[in-house]
Amino acid sequence: MKALFIGGTGTISAAITRQLAAQGCELYVLNRGTRNEGLPSSVKTLEADINDESCVADLIRDMSFDVVADFIAFVPAQLERDYRLFAGKTKQFIFISSASAYQKPLSDYRVTESTPLANPYWEYSRNKIACEEYLMKQYREQRFPITIVRPSHTYDERSIPLGVHGSKGSWQVAKRMLEGKPVLIHGDGTSLWTMTHNEDFAKGFIGLMGNLHAIGESVQITSDESLTWNQIYTAIADALDVPLSAVHAPSEFLAACSREDFTGGLIGDKANSVVFDNAKLKRLVPGFTADIRFDQGIKRTVAHILAHPELQREDPEFDAWCDSVIAALDEAASAVRRSLAD
Repeated sequence: MKALFIGGTGTISAAITRQLAAQGCELYVLNRGTRNEGLPSSVKTLEADINDESCVADLIRDMSFDVVADFIAFVPAQLERDYRLFAGKTKQFIFISSASAYQKPLSDYRVTESTPLANPYWEYSRNKIACEEYLMKQYREQRFPITIVRPSHTYDERSIPLGVHGSKGSWQVAKRMLEGKPVLIHGDGTSLWTMTHNEDFAKGFIGLMGNLHAIGESVQITSDESLTWNQIYTAIADALDVPLSAVHAPSEFLAACSREDFTGGLIGDKANSVVFDNAKLKRLVPGFTADIRFDQGIKRTVAHILAHPELQREDPEFDAWCDSVIAALDEAASAVRRSLAD
């Protein structure tokens, strides 16, 4: 198989790249070359900015592929560019959408590919929906051989997956745990969520590559494991070998008092209970299973981050915000108690 990845070094794509290289795939990655140091030696690089359409067109002028996958397309204009570049040059074009595009709030917590797409809370998700609509139009009218993949919360060894964190990533929450400070969990921590290790995601994705039954289809790839946010944070604390000290706060309150845009990622995504039905994926990729349980995968992630100080990006602004939110919740509870005592 001859494949081209636009991107190829991110959380989702890095594991796919490694597994394909190990299988002997003729794999090309097209990116700006700023994060290619970890690529397997067999992977061929095409160094360019995908947004420089004329440059990319020159690079691939005499090339064609069995599969082209774009991991860094977020708005329809980028898919329009991809169509101009790759129509007639690939047997399959895979777009990485997002499970956040599904209906919010959900009418049924069990999510399948037929769950309506509608997220009024998050522009990111609405853009992904518009991208899907554009590609389906090209499939129906031009027979452009598309496959749409919808990941949910996928993680790797480089970042701890969380519900609430600052703009510099998740390390500051882990640091608070290590220091014995309380951490914020949205809601009461009992809503259900799904975490998928990128190595498991890669197995499902590779099974869709070159799969004629996947053409014209939308497919979600997630673990079958459902966890509460309390369980997720407990597993992270266990991996750090510290007790969990948690403070629960309403999602709406966190979104209202944060400088970060929590409305989309929290109200429009993580605050909702979701349980994914992966029956369609398992029909298309017989034998697929997500093997890495979260409590096992997060231990690998934490060990890697603790061994790599460059991944430990501190965020004092977020740390101070957590302290102020927790203090405000304590003061509100105290004020109510005082009013009842009067």
